[in-house]
Amino acid sequence: MSFDPSQRRVVITGLGVISACGTDVPAFWKNICGGHSGARRVTRFETAGLPNEIAAEIVDFDFSNYGDPKKARRFERSIQYGIAAAVQAAKDAGLDLAKLDADRVGVVEASSVGGMESSFKGQTVYEEKGYRGMSPFTLINAYCGGGSGEVALELGCKGMAVTYSSGSASGNDVMGYAASLIQRDEVDVMVAGGSEAPLLAPLWGAFCQMKVMTKRNDDPQHSMRPFDRSRDGFLLGEGSAFLVLEELSHALNRGAPIYAEVLGHGRSCEAHHSVAPHPEGVGMYRAMEKALRQARLHASEISYINAHGTATDTNDQVESLAIKKLFGPHARRVAISGTKPVTGHMLAAAGAIETVICALAIKHQILPPTINFQEPADGCDLDYIPNQARAYPTRVAMNLNVGFGGKNSCLILREYQAY
Repeated sequence: MSFDPSQRRVVITGLGVISACGTDVPAFWKNICGGHSGARRVTRFETAGLPNEIAAEIVDFDFSNYGDPKKARRFERSIQYGIAAAVQAAKDAGLDLAKLDADRVGVVEASSVGGMESSFKGQTVYEEKGYRGMSPFTLINAYCGGGSGEVALELGCKGMAVTYSSGSASGNDVMGYAASLIQRDEVDVMVAGGSEAPLLAPLWGAFCQMKVMTKRNDDPQHSMRPFDRSRDGFLLGEGSAFLVLEELSHALNRGAPIYAEVLGHGRSCEAHHSVAPHPEGVGMYRAMEKALRQARLHASEISYINAHGTATDTNDQVESLAIKKLFGPHARRVAISGTKPVTGHMLAAAGAIETVICALAIKHQILPPTINFQEPADGCDLDYIPNQARAYPTRVAMNLNVGFGGKNSCLILREYQAY
């Protein structure tokens, strides 16, 4: 790899996670590597008689561990999760805004359905009580950009507060955006992540109608099966993940821990279909190719890919095809895993939580498994790290995510090296 010494380098110095498979990073990583899924029967609303009854639902979250408990009554779940994960990440990075220039610290959050909980509730209240029954906090909660502002307020970040909404590609997009701001010297630190709380009855009904969720209601732990012949859809999940991205010298000067370095980001839009990927994987290919180009890497230098892996009819085959087209012979040597059977598909937060996974894989030199893998599906003939975590010398990791509307986003991390 060639390196431009004039470019500001970006490293990851803090991680925070709120998920159904762990509400802190150590528990999360243990369950990811152990293949212990957060899947369970939904308790948030009644699912009896519906075709889908299971999800990766968070049941052990207490906002008072992260912020003023009075705010829990004001903020919807997506904002609570986001604040909690961001507070974790800032603490992990040792950020003290009192000792930093707060104007050089920003926030960017990914969300696709953030605000819908308040919108649905607000509609019900209005119909029952009229405008006098409405809470002014509905305005704060109900728009998708509310979370980033509340994270910035909680941490004291004054550089900016931005929300990205590009579907399930959003989580990677915020990482690329945050890194670009640091490289352009607009900020020194970005608190970047995603937060979603999609376990809402109206949304659930729509997902049921789309027929994209697994129907293995009686076996939640073994329900979602990426790249497997018996796959029947994804497991919907909720939660948040935030990372602290930081300019290298800034991180070194304050003695911050370094998990990995952000090397490249690529994105594309297929303009092909509202929900289905292009059958030739052209958008995924272009996003990965752009990320490699920005990182100044050859495909053969990638050690690990965290795949989008939704266990739907077309995605797994198309994603495998795109990898084979871009990586050539190396495709069969690169290790790949789909971790959504453990976390659930967290929509816009998926890329953020899978960036955490990539950073931890590099830090600990352990690759998480694709659980519930028994027999490869047609066209899915790569190394998907079946069922057991693998100790592996992981220098460079790629994270690929795909969103509705043909949006594709790819992020590349590398083991930090001083040079």
